[in-house]
Amino acid sequence: MVTFVPEIACKKPIMRKITNEELGRPSPEEYAAMAKMPVAVVLDNVRSMQNVGAFFRTGDAFAVERLLLCGITATPPNRDIHKTALGAEQTVAWSYHASTLECVRELLAEGYEVWAVEQVEGSVSLERFGPRPDRRYALVFGNEVAGVGQEVVDLCHGAIEIPQAGVKHSINVSVSGGVVLWRFFEKLKMKD
Repeated sequence: MVTFVPEIACKKPIMRKITNEELGRPSPEEYAAMAKMPVAVVLDNVRSMQNVGAFFRTGDAFAVERLLLCGITATPPNRDIHKTALGAEQTVAWSYHASTLECVRELLAEGYEVWAVEQVEGSVSLERFGPRPDRRYALVFGNEVAGVGQEVVDLCHGAIEIPQAGVKHSINVSVSGGVVLWRFFEKLKMKD
């Protein structure tokens, strides 16, 4: 058993919590006008409205270009989405598409590089994926049970996989969104 013993000579830094007023949050109008990360997020038949709300909130935090809600994925206005999104469903651009397949075809025609976030043969591990600022990306996140549909995976440029060490080898879809979008935000140097 390892016991942590703090250094006696080490001074702890002052860690005063920052107030909401000090955070420098943009207004909804300023947010709408600011530069966005060149990333669109596609939700392929995500069934949990809390997961959808979490994607809105994460999308707002990392300034994603837009969310594309497909198939059975619920859309705002919705109380359960709002419960998790906390109003981000009003700041992040979004659209609904009946078919994920057709949505991805449209993104490809618009010049997006489309990547599934999925465990597939030949996937690229997230830490090895290097997004480039001169490209536009669409990231497809799948259903909580079935993942990204195979026919959608087949249209993608490739798949990004989050390395994992546990028994489950499964992360909640909205948590996966946070992990992957942070990596893109960091690599694309969206905030210095």
